[in-house]
Amino acid sequence: MNFPLQRLPLPLQLSRRIVAAAAFALCSGPALAVDPFVVKDIRVEGIQRTEAGTVFSYLPVRVGDTFNDEKGAASIKALYATGLFKDVRIEAEGNVLVVQVEERPSIAAVEFSGTKEFDRDTLVKALKEIGLAETRIYDKALLDRAEQELKRQYLSRGLYGAQITTTVTPIERNRVNISFAVDEGTAARIREINFVGNKSFSEKELRAMLKLTTPGWFTWFSKSDQYSRQKLTGDIEAIRSFYLNRGYLEMQIESTQVSITPDRKDIYVTFGISEGEKFTVSDIKVEGETLGREEELRALIELKKGEVYNGEKLQGSIKKITERMGNFGYAFANVNASPEINREKREVAFTVLVDPGKRVYVRRINIAGNTRTRDEVVRREFRQYESSWYDGDKIRLSRDRVDRLGYFTEVNIETPEVPGTPDQVDVNMTVAEKPTGAITIGAGFSSDEKLTLLGSISQQNVFGTGNTLSVDVNTSRRYRTLALSQTNPYFTDDGVSRTYEVFLRTVRPPLIYNGDFRVQTLGGNIRFGVPFTEVDRVFFGVGYERTEVNTYFNSPALYQKYTNDFGNGTDARTNSFPFTVAWQRDNRDSALIPTTGRYQRANLEVAPAGSLRYYRTTYQQQYFRPMNAARTSVLALNGEVNYGKGLFGQTYPVFKNYFAGGIGSVRGFSGSSLQVSPVTGVDPTGGQARLIANAELQFPVPGADRTLRWFTFFDAGQVFNLDAGEKIQTANLRYSVGLGISWISPVGPLKLSFGSPLNAKDADRKQAFQFQLGTGF
Repeated sequence: MNFPLQRLPLPLQLSRRIVAAAAFALCSGPALAVDPFVVKDIRVEGIQRTEAGTVFSYLPVRVGDTFNDEKGAASIKALYATGLFKDVRIEAEGNVLVVQVEERPSIAAVEFSGTKEFDRDTLVKALKEIGLAETRIYDKALLDRAEQELKRQYLSRGLYGAQITTTVTPIERNRVNISFAVDEGTAARIREINFVGNKSFSEKELRAMLKLTTPGWFTWFSKSDQYSRQKLTGDIEAIRSFYLNRGYLEMQIESTQVSITPDRKDIYVTFGISEGEKFTVSDIKVEGETLGREEELRALIELKKGEVYNGEKLQGSIKKITERMGNFGYAFANVNASPEINREKREVAFTVLVDPGKRVYVRRINIAGNTRTRDEVVRREFRQYESSWYDGDKIRLSRDRVDRLGYFTEVNIETPEVPGTPDQVDVNMTVAEKPTGAITIGAGFSSDEKLTLLGSISQQNVFGTGNTLSVDVNTSRRYRTLALSQTNPYFTDDGVSRTYEVFLRTVRPPLIYNGDFRVQTLGGNIRFGVPFTEVDRVFFGVGYERTEVNTYFNSPALYQKYTNDFGNGTDARTNSFPFTVAWQRDNRDSALIPTTGRYQRANLEVAPAGSLRYYRTTYQQQYFRPMNAARTSVLALNGEVNYGKGLFGQTYPVFKNYFAGGIGSVRGFSGSSLQVSPVTGVDPTGGQARLIANAELQFPVPGADRTLRWFTFFDAGQVFNLDAGEKIQTANLRYSVGLGISWISPVGPLKLSFGSPLNAKDADRKQAFQFQLGTGF
């Protein structure tokens, strides 16, 4: 800034006058005063990026105003306050006011190097929150704050030795590049975790509650031995909950000391605990505005008289009562438990106070994020309606039904209060689309079969309509397929679905088998699905199949017997009219990554007419249970039973046999290779009955997409050739264990597994690594 302290020579006064530009000039006395004049024009000089209109908008002077010392000071103060300029001069040429500015540089780019602990997006977001970002005005003070923010981020991860070097590089057009070079150093490890004041529980029991740990075998992966302020806060709550759930109502964590060694490598954490006394529940009452449902609400209370106090049960009871009130339209019900403590008897009584507030109804249902899926496809799954009373159960059911569509990776619902209207809420659903087209690819590798491949293409949400169109094309020698199917889930407005399918399938044995045969089936079917409840659906269908079987001198005995029974000994042509009746129940919370609920289906296929007569039955059940409160770790169980038999004395068709082995049944064994008592050199031909059981423990991958999970598994299964005299016996089951990874990839669900058989026989074919794209369980 330039502040003139004296008058210019008289000749220059007539052509150019410099006007006072600071409070100092205003306070210098009458000798420094500027003669007021009427502004005829205003000119801005020195701007490069800033629009002249921006400068005019901040100036407190307009053309036609009388300019004086006070307005000069106010003008400079206003322009400096914008933060856009590092120097401002105001001069006059005749009656033209000249505003000369020098702009602050803008930030062209923010770069990071040496950052391994954080990804770039995380750091950019953290700096943007304090005002340092691309296109923003460069400010040295802000840069210093940014350095401190980066250090804070690293300290929160236990990286106390992190060093940050900042470089500011000027470039053209008055811009700068800012570069942060980070030397993260070595993360400080937690050397010891100690407890002081604990009498009822050992340090070992308390440490088991913590996410923070001392170094161990797997901490290199979990990083649980690295100090984190967020983890420490969570551990404090975990310890408090541990005591509260065991009756210690007045337990307090009086202190938490974190100390670091001078070399900044080791950290010592000490918790100071005051346990207090253990309390028993003497009584629990429900009072307040219960809407005449006191007994119903009382039944929701998990904590009972005479039990040791349990904070988790009490909070769970309050949540259940709040949700039940929400089912009656009271979305903002206030439920609190007031304790009455008797320290002499070590007892506590609770009074649960219920304040339902005003009854609320839903004004609007808003859907966002469905960039591809049509609005009606989502809305038709809603069971909560606009202009109806708020119902918490219906809103949760609506969320689950949308999630079970399988079109979205994220489905979230919020119910904000309508501003200024306490008895109305909006239901806002936000979804994240996923690619609904899938290229299904299966592959495996073994020393016998080498690499095997199969595939198909399907689209579950054609043009965002919710209809499914699938084209299954497979040109492999073993499974040559051309199939086209189309499903309309809302063939009628009340949710009756319709599915068409036409197909041509040719099946031959793998090259590694000794025998050869050929089965070609041409057919089609139509099926309808009728909803009976929100989670139950019954299917009815009819189809037609024309099958040709060709055998050769080296064909398996079962296939030769089939062509003898239904043909001329080498060829057989049959037709059948299979009718299908099925039942399905699905109350999982998600079709893609379920964490809770069950999926059940029972299917009966009967072919009573035609030259081929048989029936097939299937029953499958899947069960999902979260293993932690966050529902990130899940136990997934799957069981399936299959059985088939010929009708009216006919032999069950061999090409309808069931197979086991490989991903989707018993991992660790080659696909479709299991047999109860295979004879060396004889190819597996499946069986009329099958038992399959799977168990998975699924875990999230830290810092990754929530659909990416790793799992451990235990599989069991076998097929039984009943026509050959085999009996269904669990002693003949094959077992395997292993590890795997599953991911909802952009081209469909992907599952990879590495399995190891537990009781393989000499004739069994093993296959350790397997993957499939398009699997469900």
